[in-house]
Amino acid sequence: MDSRYLRAFVAVAEHGGISAAAQALGYAQSSVSAQLKRLEADLGVSVLVRAGTGAVLTEAGTRLLPYARESLELEERLRRAARGDRPRLRIGAPESLAHAWLPEVLAALEYGAGGARTGADVALTVAPRRGLEQAFEAGELDLMFEYDNGVGPVRPHAVVGHCRSVLVAAAGHPLARQETVTAEQLLGYDFLVAERGCTSEMLVDRFGRDLLAGAQQTLLQGSMAALLRLIGHGHGITLLPELTVTRELREGELVELRLSERIRPVSIVAQWHPRLGPAESAVRELLAVAHRADPLRDPA
Repeated sequence: MDSRYLRAFVAVAEHGGISAAAQALGYAQSSVSAQLKRLEADLGVSVLVRAGTGAVLTEAGTRLLPYARESLELEERLRRAARGDRPRLRIGAPESLAHAWLPEVLAALEYGAGGARTGADVALTVAPRRGLEQAFEAGELDLMFEYDNGVGPVRPHAVVGHCRSVLVAAAGHPLARQETVTAEQLLGYDFLVAERGCTSEMLVDRFGRDLLAGAQQTLLQGSMAALLRLIGHGHGITLLPELTVTRELREGELVELRLSERIRPVSIVAQWHPRLGPAESAVRELLAVAHRADPLRDPA
């Protein structure tokens, strides 16, 4: 089967219509339509139905989509192997990990001990947790790093590190002047989360639900940077991995509220797809590098 047909089909599925897919692929709309017709002729089933200005997958198309993506990814690996290129490793991470920890891990992977470059070209995707998980399940990512939310992964996985969970506020926040803060004292202040499914909300669900029961949560439709700016200007408090706010704590822009009840550290989990071919050795090397970079690892 001609991979162009599959590429046109996947583009329509991802962009929601033939016109948008043609624009993304750089083809004429008539060319994409023709490729889709040939695909359906080869398969003997309809995979798309036009709906208004867009297109939706049929049941057959929905079943085909993950295999189409897998086939295109396999073709890409084949071409890279034939050319002698380094394999590609597509990594995903939330902003809270990509903000501080992951760049150092990837730099160590790239140049390694003695300055030798690693055996893979790394492409990093930074997105909210739900978006990463959808991309991972769709086969658009080979490996992703996330904070453990207590739900066991179904793919191969490993705990590669741990991070303290810290409750932070602006240096001038009323609670910042206290040596310790109780759960009751937190209830009078807004608790900010960047978006549904973000790291701060996950930490509350996992470790702070009893502590922050009854607290007023304020949802932001923005990024981690926007959340930190608002906190720094005195607009509430938030619960985050310490990695996310290392610089802000060091420079005094934010302060950690010392709680009378201890919040447990959160694990950093890597999850990857099996059968990655030549990229598997790079995955093993990356996991080893990440483990050595565990933020709570004893240097001794």
